[in-house]
Amino acid sequence: MISNFKMVKMMRNTALLLALAFVSGEAFAQDPEFSQFYATPVYTNPAMAGTGQCNGGGRAVINYRNQWPSLPGTFVTTAFSFDQHFDKVKGGLGLLALRDVAGEGLLTTQQVSAIYSYQLEVTKKFWMRFGLEGQVIQRGLDFSKLRFEDQIDATRGFVKATNEPIVNNKITTPNFSTGFLAYTKGFYAGVAVHNLIEPVQSFYGDPEAKLPRRYTIHTGSVIPLDRRKNPNSTFSPNALFMLQAKFTQLNLGFYLNRGPLVSGLWFRQTFGEYRNSDALMLLVGFRKDKFKFGYSYDLTVDSKRAAAPGSHEVSAAIEWCARKPTKKYRVLHCPDF
Repeated sequence: MISNFKMVKMMRNTALLLALAFVSGEAFAQDPEFSQFYATPVYTNPAMAGTGQCNGGGRAVINYRNQWPSLPGTFVTTAFSFDQHFDKVKGGLGLLALRDVAGEGLLTTQQVSAIYSYQLEVTKKFWMRFGLEGQVIQRGLDFSKLRFEDQIDATRGFVKATNEPIVNNKITTPNFSTGFLAYTKGFYAGVAVHNLIEPVQSFYGDPEAKLPRRYTIHTGSVIPLDRRKNPNSTFSPNALFMLQAKFTQLNLGFYLNRGPLVSGLWFRQTFGEYRNSDALMLLVGFRKDKFKFGYSYDLTVDSKRAAAPGSHEVSAAIEWCARKPTKKYRVLHCPDF
């Protein structure tokens, strides 16, 4: 006889699938998100392509997020990105690959993006960047892991064959995003709009099942704490506001850099129909030369804490300098953990 735990796990995965696969005008899919949003720069805003810290050189970043691992059917997101500034194209070029797995492989999403950002000198102290991203999204559904009501045997559990129709298990769609960034030596602000064409995400051909636009506004500053003895000692308050369909959230927090050590603390609040105090996000990081590593933990503070106490996220990056100094490049002084 099937155990209660396995039954609950199967029912939970089925509910997750139905919520995603039978998406309608009243229920929209969402993009994955990272708590370390400046450790995923080109995912947060395509205008940040080519804004590495070493004289216009390159930057490679890998990110891993495991959301609510205490629950069966957790959400795991992995991303890899590369970007670099090139004087010949008057801006930055970037590549981004992302894979998101939900429900223990029930639903997988893979994205590949090419990004370009144009750098504009407004004054000697004020710069702008304009980004454009072209993307291909593929979503896959593993029907072998689905469980339907007509499969249930009273004593043996899910053992019968189902009469449910099997539809296309993969959909591939194009997508586009854009972004804007303005910055000085100590201040930065940006706006990004993802999913410009709102691609259809339904496996059943429902034209109303769209991936809605994601609007992001982010800003912050870098404040030196000891210019003479330790120029790398800084305090960086920042904020990020995000809106996607009925989901609205605000992240408020800061980075604190002390030599090779980095720490950070944020609070995430959601608004509107799903209003709640969501999580405290704590970060510790380390940087040595051009290598950076960060770990963050989302401590759930709302009513779901008993079942989902927290989420884990890891980032690692390496940067390298351009072979020849790029005269037109202006560094973005922005925290990248």
